[in-house]
Amino acid sequence: MLEVVKFDERGLVPVVAQDAASGEVLTLAYANEEALRLCVETGEMHFFSRSRGKLWRKGEESGNLLKLVQLRVDCDGDAVVALVEPSGPACHTGERSCFYRELDGGEAPASVAHEALAVLQRTLRSRAAERPGGSYTVELLDDPKLIGEKVEEEAEEVVRAAREESDERVAEEAADLLYHLSVLLASREVSQAAVLEVLNGRRS
Repeated sequence: MLEVVKFDERGLVPVVAQDAASGEVLTLAYANEEALRLCVETGEMHFFSRSRGKLWRKGEESGNLLKLVQLRVDCDGDAVVALVEPSGPACHTGERSCFYRELDGGEAPASVAHEALAVLQRTLRSRAAERPGGSYTVELLDDPKLIGEKVEEEAEEVVRAAREESDERVAEEAADLLYHLSVLLASREVSQAAVLEVLNGRRS
């Protein structure tokens, strides 16, 4: 399998670690052939430290391991994407991703479209754990009957908007539905990844 990987003159290849569930890019590191082989053999990400000149297992000190789901190599064979399941922050700073700064110096880059559901899921988990007073999300989580009714209501509003209103209104109502459906899933501790796996299984 590793024969298709083209290592550079130092025997290294860049590896992008990407959250397998959300698609978020977590970190970029380098691996040599032995590190990639260890990834496959152990099911955990291993890299080669260019500064220390040795192999290292991601999270060996922090405990924030990256469980390997799949390795993918690009068309030229000179770059690898590792789809992973993170057990904690991927960055040594404590941030979820090493890419937490915008190039203009901003410390909190705005979320882009593909990150929206993952950010929502983490927010819902936080609300469920911290239970802040006055939170609408907590109110829904505490009332299964209410959240079911809200999903039904929002689904009807999406259909009505699609039939009678503008595309902008359809998007707004669909966002309301996605939020309430996400709360329902969180109340049952069903992850978005589990739903997406079902969708993947239905592809023909």
